Amino acid sequence: MKMRLALVATIVAFVPLAAQSAAEHIALGDKDHAVGNAMSAMKHYQEAVQADEKNAEALWRVSAEAVDLGEFNDAKRDSLYRVGEDYARRAVAADPKSAKAHFALAKAIGRRALSLGTRERIKYANAVHEEATLSMSLDSINPGALHVLGLWHANIMRLNGIERFFAKNLLGGKTFGEASWDAAARYLERASALEPDRIVHALDLAGVYRDRDEKAKAREQYQRALSLKAMEFNDKNYQAKAQKELSELK
Repeated sequence: MKMRLALVATIVAFVPLAAQSAAEHIALGDKDHAVGNAMSAMKHYQEAVQADEKNAEALWRVSAEAVDLGEFNDAKRDSLYRVGEDYARRAVAADPKSAKAHFALAKAIGRRALSLGTRERIKYANAVHEEATLSMSLDSINPGALHVLGLWHANIMRLNGIERFFAKNLLGGKTFGEASWDAAARYLERASALEPDRIVHALDLAGVYRDRDEKAKAREQYQRALSLKAMEFNDKNYQAKAQKELSELK
């Protein structure tokens, strides 16, 4: 009897456990994301993609974590942004009707563009606008897409007159003529209203108010960014940036 039980135990020990599903890996990634562990979250989402390479949710989640990991990482920023863009494009291909996939691609392209020279940034700007607008057409209250569109308007307005002329007339950036500070503020205000606890909304809205010379409003948003609880991977960096920009506001 004992020999039979030992034999059964040995057989069971050698039976491989069932592989985790994409949904299970996503759930594990979400737990890590919730506590700001972006690297571990990205690993779980990548494992979800390995389990189901057409899983749009897993794909855009990898993209989001890669972009967050790259934002304040000088050494690995470019490579992480490329990973983010690649996975976001795969997410859009897997589910063209996913608002979050289009938002992930808009964010990945937009972040990558900010690390490039003016001419390259301008080339990327049309794609950012297109993907963010597609995301909004699929989900009109998508805070992420609203934020990206707000930054798109702000970054176009931050170009000098010669750069905007070059973009509009020589690079085919016809939509650049639509850019305005009013739209930048409107989109970011809406994103902030939908997600009042997100520090990055307050930080970037403050930047728009600052550049519009609305110093009282800018100061209020910087202070709000500093008062909010840090919950996401880059929140401490965003708060450090808010503190620096607030101290420089005159």
